[in-house]
Amino acid sequence: MTRGGETGGTGRAAGADPAGSAFSTISAIFLIGYRGSGKSSVGRLLADRLGWGFRDTDRIVEELAGKTIARCFAEDGEPAFRDLESDALRRVAAHAGGGERLVVATGGGIVLREENVALLRRTGAVVWLTASPAVLGERIGADRASAASRPALAPGGSSAGEVERVLRAREPLYRSAAHVEVSAEGRSPEGVLEAILLLLRERGFLGRQESKA
Repeated sequence: MTRGGETGGTGRAAGADPAGSAFSTISAIFLIGYRGSGKSSVGRLLADRLGWGFRDTDRIVEELAGKTIARCFAEDGEPAFRDLESDALRRVAAHAGGGERLVVATGGGIVLREENVALLRRTGAVVWLTASPAVLGERIGADRASAASRPALAPGGSSAGEVERVLRAREPLYRSAAHVEVSAEGRSPEGVLEAILLLLRERGFLGRQESKA
């Protein structure tokens, strides 16, 4: 369930955390959302602005498996892939818990397991990047490299239909996992970055000076 108010059209405070203001300083920012929402591109910009490290759980999964995500799904099945995805998240969280400051782009289905959501929220700030199914479908269709390395989520479905169906099922999961929500639609990656920083500062996750000039 979402709690919190609108914040000047830049995004929305979501799912208040039981720890409240305990996150006066954080060691990780996790970007969640559907494929094509800009998690990797925005994540790299955010990490650079903060002077933090950047990790992508999809890339970690591929390194652990020694194959693309599409091959993981085709050869090993989704449950095996989700196991690797959870392992990748635990590895990243361990680094953050050890003092490494990280911005982490996560896979679109990371929220499908409750234990992943619990780990995300207790390790750092969780930012949900949103966009309409139409925009996400266009971005996915234009990203040939991503299409080649990732499986279709609805066999036989069109890109737009696939996005709409899967997003409808996942939206409640994204919403309950997120501390803040930021629209990536109609904004440049730099614009999304600024909206994220504003919300994280307003919520007390980042100090006002916590970024490189």
